[in-house]
Amino acid sequence: MSDTEPVIEDLSTEDILLFQLPLLALPDRLDKVLARLLPQHSRSRLQAWIEGGHVQVDGVVGRVRSRVGPGARIQVWPQQAPEDLAFVPEPVDFQVVAESPDWVVVNKPAGLVTHPGAGNWHGTLLNGLLFRYPELLHVARAGIVHRLDKDTSGLLVVARTEIAQTALVRQLQARTVKREYCALVHGTLMGQGRVDAPIGRDARVPVRMSAEHPIAPKPAITHYEAQRIGHWQDQAVSQVICHLETGRTHQIRVHMALLHHALLGDSVYGGRAIAQATRQMLHARALSFQDPDSGHWQSYTADLPADFQTCQAQISWQAAR
Repeated sequence: MSDTEPVIEDLSTEDILLFQLPLLALPDRLDKVLARLLPQHSRSRLQAWIEGGHVQVDGVVGRVRSRVGPGARIQVWPQQAPEDLAFVPEPVDFQVVAESPDWVVVNKPAGLVTHPGAGNWHGTLLNGLLFRYPELLHVARAGIVHRLDKDTSGLLVVARTEIAQTALVRQLQARTVKREYCALVHGTLMGQGRVDAPIGRDARVPVRMSAEHPIAPKPAITHYEAQRIGHWQDQAVSQVICHLETGRTHQIRVHMALLHHALLGDSVYGGRAIAQATRQMLHARALSFQDPDSGHWQSYTADLPADFQTCQAQISWQAAR
């Protein structure tokens, strides 16, 4: 072994790695040294291990920018990635509206993330589904075939078998699944209409979707109809029913903002927290799909949640013309 290669010493355990740098090694930052020693892991993951106290240099907890010199002994306690631990059963509160051996219809509360992701690896609807229906461990994405945003409440269907999941996904692709939403939006929106505007990731703001500056846009079509209009203090508000023809991320939120009628409480797309709106005022109130086994149509509704009704009660309404 040459003087320029690191020595890996076996500590007779799979939980700890010990590296000893050669005497001719050049000093460098700890995270850069680890990146060379453990190229199978990303730099960000290695930095997270260091920041979490899982790396020691000569018996002292390391720092990302600390310099590591010749002959240093580096101990590493490898940590599982959050995504590796995400698909675990956890008790999570949500309402089951209906179920069969092939599917479950869930009424998701606002504030509950549908699927684990960055910053939300635990306590999601997926974790709760795995806890309540253990067989979903053997179905891709725990049977989830479509999602609702964290702060959108209402109905979604979950498949309990791979066959049912495939059938429901095909229905979504064929645009035969019927999804109806109730929304409270800023301004006076009259009559009905159709928004056909492709949606993609916003080229300027990564956390947003966009129909004006999209990256890799996909077709997105929303049908809307005004139910009633009203006022909160001196501001106009409209209650709108939306039907999705497609199901893009943030679709209704983006399309309503495109019409200059952002959802109440939706700060990401220009909405304001008026009339006690503590989140985007959007609720998936009706869902229809074809049973993958029997072929019979299944239709379900979910009442508006308490916070939505509280917001409605602050507004002086009149019928939409």
